[in-house]
Amino acid sequence: MLHFWKHFKKITHHKMMVMKGCFSVGLYRQGIMHDLSKYMPSEFMVGARYYQGTQSPNNAERADKGYSAAWLHHKGRNRHHYEYWLDYSSRKGEGIIPAKMPDRYIVEMFIDRVAAAKNYNIHNYSDDIPLKYYMSGEPWRFMHKDTRNKLEFLLKMNAEYGEAKTMKYIRRHFSHGRLDIK
Repeated sequence: MLHFWKHFKKITHHKMMVMKGCFSVGLYRQGIMHDLSKYMPSEFMVGARYYQGTQSPNNAERADKGYSAAWLHHKGRNRHHYEYWLDYSSRKGEGIIPAKMPDRYIVEMFIDRVAAAKNYNIHNYSDDIPLKYYMSGEPWRFMHKDTRNKLEFLLKMNAEYGEAKTMKYIRRHFSHGRLDIK
């Protein structure tokens, strides 16, 4: 029962940080809807069972079972994850390929990654942690080139200049669902 409550607090704290960030750039609906699937039994119960507080419980479920059913459920319902945007190519022989993410979800993905880094590194967060975590996972193999370039631009800006300047940049260059990276 203790992990149940701690997990609830952890995901709610994360959701509130993302909501605040999304609201600050005009993504009100995305801020409200962000990660609601984490409260569904198929994700929440697994999260409570595998809760450690220092990383996603999906990692522990994956280590235990060889896959994470909670993650498979989550990524299929949340457009701010690049894994949501994998699809079959219309060209014979290409198999599964990454689709280009709409900019509004790239911005949400950036905000999500910063919030997750803060949430799991409460006492030792620094602005370069989201970039380091991203680089350790090698997601560029499964991410569309345009999506990757925009996300990496924001993560590198965050690491070098900090969150306040990066969010200010997003506010200036994000309008009508489009992010102009210069």
